[in-house]
Amino acid sequence: MKGGVEMADLILEMKDISKTFGPVQALKDVSFNLRKGEVHALMGENGAGKSTLMKVLTGEYSKTSGTVIYDGQEVEYKNPKESMDAGISIVHQELNMINHLSVSENVFIGRESMNGPMINDDQMIKETQKLFDRLHLDINPRVKVGSLSVGQMQMVEIAKAISMNAKVVVFDEPTAALTDNEIIELFKIINDLKQQDIGIVYISHRMDEIKRITDRVTVMRDGQYVGTIDTATSTKDEIINMMVGRTIFETPKSKSNVPEGAETVLEIKNLNSGKRVINLNFDLKKGEILGVAGLMGAGRTDMARIIFGADPMDSGEIYIRGKKVKINSPKDAVKNGIGYLSEDRKQFGVIVDMSIANNIVMTDLAKFIKAGLIHDKEIETESSKFVKSLSIKTPSVAQLVRNLSGGNQQKVVIAKWLEQNSDILIFDEPTRGIDVGAKSEIYELMTSLVNMGKSIIMISSELTEILRMSDRVMVMCEGRKTGELDIADATQEKILYYATLREEAVSNGE
Repeated sequence: MKGGVEMADLILEMKDISKTFGPVQALKDVSFNLRKGEVHALMGENGAGKSTLMKVLTGEYSKTSGTVIYDGQEVEYKNPKESMDAGISIVHQELNMINHLSVSENVFIGRESMNGPMINDDQMIKETQKLFDRLHLDINPRVKVGSLSVGQMQMVEIAKAISMNAKVVVFDEPTAALTDNEIIELFKIINDLKQQDIGIVYISHRMDEIKRITDRVTVMRDGQYVGTIDTATSTKDEIINMMVGRTIFETPKSKSNVPEGAETVLEIKNLNSGKRVINLNFDLKKGEILGVAGLMGAGRTDMARIIFGADPMDSGEIYIRGKKVKINSPKDAVKNGIGYLSEDRKQFGVIVDMSIANNIVMTDLAKFIKAGLIHDKEIETESSKFVKSLSIKTPSVAQLVRNLSGGNQQKVVIAKWLEQNSDILIFDEPTRGIDVGAKSEIYELMTSLVNMGKSIIMISSELTEILRMSDRVMVMCEGRKTGELDIADATQEKILYYATLREEAVSNGE
């Protein structure tokens, strides 16, 4: 094993951890250690066992066997509060804020400052402000958490974890909802924590972040330990190969796969919606993946939601196969063969407490109702067809979507629109929060869809994804289309140039 560790440096050591849930073995003899003042990445595909291992550490799950040594002592916490009191904090990907309470109340919830029998709000505000000053956060401790952006809420969650005098902080996908500037601030905070000898477990699928911020990488696969390597001397391909047991290439596409003279299936003319989308014009060909790139706030999701009828347009025209159509609601969009995979699949794509089968047929349920009765057998047969063709990993179509990995949840959303026979698919951040192995499967699926004659608008913030998948790239900035590139001419530098080309520059013909 590369990356040997001096025992005296260790703040945490987990040895031969196993965890079973009935007949299912979730963890088998997994080992992991953490030095004081290091950032140690914990990586693996969805379902590899990373979260389960951290839940064993924090006392949310009891281990079946193995040993946990923290700060020189063997420990076994009965619940997360015990581990938190001992100095182990976790910043969850799913935010755990109470919106109607103030920022300071959220930071100190369960640990309120008291003045006799009364809560000392002034003291909590003062302590929160001190904490924010230390972390260079420009957030008012008095405001309600519900008024903050998702990125700001994430920063409050991080501040809350640090306020507990933690010696170990676990970050679970901390940048998923952050802007580029917020990510830079987060990394400054992490470097500050390192200087204070705090050990950090960093769970992320983003390879560029792993290389930038971590000291070592431990990889898990199928509930087992694969290995630990030093970040500085490892390559991206080496880490990916450890995660998935095979090499996944991310070579940019060198030329468009769309045949000359392909039919125009969608045309958008002079689309406007306030300052979010301004005079937008573009088209989409049959069998094409049109990549839509741009920075946060460029208007890409706004554009997608307007085309799908989820948000109103002020003016503009939509043509499908040369025919002008009116789309005032998602129902209108579906009738016209448009499907939309939202960037927030859990809020807008699937109903997580419903079965796979019911999610797949939900937009076309009337087809399975005869004489007032729902024909469950037909629903099962139809949904099983898509589970098989899309390789959705599940024991049965009766499985709740909540129990699927992120990649398989995304496939359920795709199945829903294929069941509707949608020919135009809008994929908004199709691989956000999905591991590299599942990403590769989604890419293969998208390629097979366009080979079948479907057309895809793919919105992505990952330039490697844009360059790998697109036949053509449209770039947006502040609601406007600022550039369009054939994939043969597209580079990261050109895309970023257009992504920062503001109105003044466009007006001046730059």
